[in-house]
Amino acid sequence: MTFKGRTVALIVGASIAVSSLITMAVMDLPIFASSGQPASGSLTVKEQQKVNAVLQVIEQKYFKEVDRNKLINGAINGIFTALDDPYSTYMQREEAENFNVSVQGGFTGIGAEVSMEEGKVTVVSPIKDTPAERAGLKPKDVLLTVDGASLEGLTLNQAVEKIRGPRGSKVKIEVKRPGVDQIMTFEITRDKVDLETVFPTMLDGKIGYIEIRQFSENTYEHFMTALDDLEKKGMKGLILDVRNNPGGVLDVVEKMTSPFIQKGKPLLQVEYRDGPSEVHKSKGTDKPKPYPIAILTNKGSASASEIMASALQESADVKIVGEHTFGKGTVQTSFPDQEDGSLIKITIAKWLTPDGNWIHQKGIEPDVKVAQPDYFNAAPIAKDKLLKADMNSTDVQNLQVILGGLGYKLDRKDGYFSASTEQAVKTFQKEKQLSVTGQVDSKTAEKLEQAIVEVMRDKKNDAQLNAAIQTIQKEIHP
Repeated sequence: MTFKGRTVALIVGASIAVSSLITMAVMDLPIFASSGQPASGSLTVKEQQKVNAVLQVIEQKYFKEVDRNKLINGAINGIFTALDDPYSTYMQREEAENFNVSVQGGFTGIGAEVSMEEGKVTVVSPIKDTPAERAGLKPKDVLLTVDGASLEGLTLNQAVEKIRGPRGSKVKIEVKRPGVDQIMTFEITRDKVDLETVFPTMLDGKIGYIEIRQFSENTYEHFMTALDDLEKKGMKGLILDVRNNPGGVLDVVEKMTSPFIQKGKPLLQVEYRDGPSEVHKSKGTDKPKPYPIAILTNKGSASASEIMASALQESADVKIVGEHTFGKGTVQTSFPDQEDGSLIKITIAKWLTPDGNWIHQKGIEPDVKVAQPDYFNAAPIAKDKLLKADMNSTDVQNLQVILGGLGYKLDRKDGYFSASTEQAVKTFQKEKQLSVTGQVDSKTAEKLEQAIVEVMRDKKNDAQLNAAIQTIQKEIHP
C-alpha cells in the first residue's frame, strides 16, 4: 500500500460524511520518503517486528480464520482513531469513490454531513432539499442507532456505511437532540442528492438573494452566472445564504468571495505546524461590488461557509445575520492509494480568519442575531403513537408547536393535550379532509408535517431572511 503522487485535496470541510462534502484545493505534498533509512512516517525495524509479531499471533492462534486485509485496514483505522481527530480518516475504495464523486457535486444518500464529536456521530448540517432535511434532521443531532443497530463504538466511516444504501431504500435512525429529553426516530428514504448548488431569486425592492447549498467544483460558474443575471436586472443589494451549507472546495469559495472584497485584502490565513501563516488574499478588483451585502448563517454553516462569512465580515464590513456558525477551523489534505483505490485524509493545519481568529469549536457570532420561530425546530410527530386528549408528553408539546406554527390558537404549549389542542386538531383534520377525531394518528401526523414544511419554505415566515432584508434596506436607504 503506497500513498503517492499528486494529492487530491487541501481540505477545510466539516468531515467525511453521509453526504461526503468537503472543502479542498489541489496541492502537492509528499507523504513517505523513499530511502534506505526509516524516514518520518516510516516504521523502524523494531516497530515492524512488533506489528508483524501481533499479526502472526492473530493469524496462528485466533480461534477462527481471519481476513488479513480486514486486519490491515483495521490497524490503519486504529492509527487514525488514536489521533482523536474527527477530520482525519482512512477510506477504503468504495468510501474513496463516494468522496471523490461528492467533490464534483453529487452523491446518493440521505444528504447529511456528519462528524465524530466526543465519540458520537453528530450532524453538522442537513443539506437543503435532501431527504435528511425533509425528514427533520438538525445540526448537532446525535445519531444513536441505524435500523436498530447501535453506532456506539464505531468509527465515523463504519457509521456512514450503515447509513448508506440503495436509492429508494429506507433507513430508520434514532436521534438524541440537544435540549430534547425524548429519543427521536426518523425514517428516511435514501435518494440522489441534487447536483445544483446555487439558487438565485430577486426579492422585492430589487434585493438579490442567492442560496448556496455547498461549494462544489461547478458552483463558481453557476454562482457568477446568477450574480451577473441579478446585476443586469438592476439589483440594489445582495443577500448570500449559506445556512446549512456544510462546506465545499476552497478554491471555489475563494473565487466566489473575491468579487466582494478589495483586491489584496485577506480572505483567510493557513497556519501549519512549522513555519509562518500563509495569507490567502482576494483576487478581486480595486473597486469591489458597489451594493450592500449581508450573509445568512446558522449552526449548520460550516468550514467553507465560515471562510466566506468571516472574510466578508472582517475584510469587507459585511453584516452576518442569523445564528452562531458550526465552528470548524482545521485544514486537511487527502492522498489516494493508486494501487487499491483507498484514500487517507489528514489534518495538516489550522485556518484562521483574516484578523487571525481561530474559530474552531467556537464558530462565528452574527452581527445581527436572529432565531427562527420555534416551529422551525419542531421534531417529526411520532407515527407509532396515537396522541389524544388528556395525554401529557413531549410528543404532544411538539404537536402544539406545529399547530401554533400553522396559525391555530392554543391555550398552552406545555405538552398537555387540552381541549383547545383537540379543537385545533379537529379543525386541521376538517380542512385536510381527514377523519375528524381530534386525535393524531399516522395520517394526521403526516399531513401536519407536510403543512409545516410548506410554512417553513415560505420566505415571508423566514425571520432570519427578513432581518437580512431589513439590514440591506437600511444601507440602501440610510
